[in-house]
Amino acid sequence: MRWKSGRRSSNIEDRRGIRLSRGVKGGGIGMLLLVIVALYFGVDPSVILQQGSEMRGGTSIQTIPVQPSTADNELADFISVVLADTEDTWKVLFKQMARTYKEPNLVLFTGMVESACGYAQAAVGPFYCPRDKMVYIDLSFYRDLKNKMNAPGDFAQAYVIAHEVGHHVQKLLGLSDKVHAMRSRLSQKQYNNLSVRIELQADCFAGIWAHHAQKMRNILEPGDVEEALNAASMIGDDRLQKQSRGYVTPDSFTHGTSAQRVEWFNRGFQTGRINSCNTFKTQNLYGN
Repeated sequence: MRWKSGRRSSNIEDRRGIRLSRGVKGGGIGMLLLVIVALYFGVDPSVILQQGSEMRGGTSIQTIPVQPSTADNELADFISVVLADTEDTWKVLFKQMARTYKEPNLVLFTGMVESACGYAQAAVGPFYCPRDKMVYIDLSFYRDLKNKMNAPGDFAQAYVIAHEVGHHVQKLLGLSDKVHAMRSRLSQKQYNNLSVRIELQADCFAGIWAHHAQKMRNILEPGDVEEALNAASMIGDDRLQKQSRGYVTPDSFTHGTSAQRVEWFNRGFQTGRINSCNTFKTQNLYGN
């Protein structure tokens, strides 16, 4: 991926020097978010829930001088460039819809972070919090993406950021709010189906970013798209459940199968059109 000459975003908030202890309050929407993200990245949600039950009685905050490695500094720089690129892409697309794109902040953290959606540990992976409209990433995730999920490459890393920004786009368009408003009226199986659709749409939006970033700024190198498709495949619900417990339960899927995630990222990448990402209007999400 050609990124080093790219613009850097001013919307990066570096909290890597702030360490939170585990004695924090848990539960509620924040805990639900952790469970959903844990399922996304193959973490056993019971571990998160157990930690949540123990997190009571205040927060201990330490500010620790950070001396990041050269590799981590370069990775943080890369994230800033990718975020800036998503900003440039979605500003143009929103303007075409007679809308204004409001840029999200991206928070870099180490170990644990506090968001408006609750407290999250690094093990749950990157996430978007709709309450504060921020993306949260612990850089250690990218080592896991390469070494534990077998999804190396800088464009695979960029895909993860673009997916979380895709959730921000959904928030700005009012799509995610409509889905969340239906929660109390649906069974768990029905809501899981909607969750799959909103996650696949975020994958499709990530593909839209890649399409226009390549068209406008020629960022792609040979093999980049394959890296993103491989990453999408490695974090499908079916693959993660099979790896973690040896079998799959389709009704519990919340993010889609590997084949579905590849299909919808590729659809956004091939078309570059938002109306091609309407996962809520199709009966067949593919990859079943």
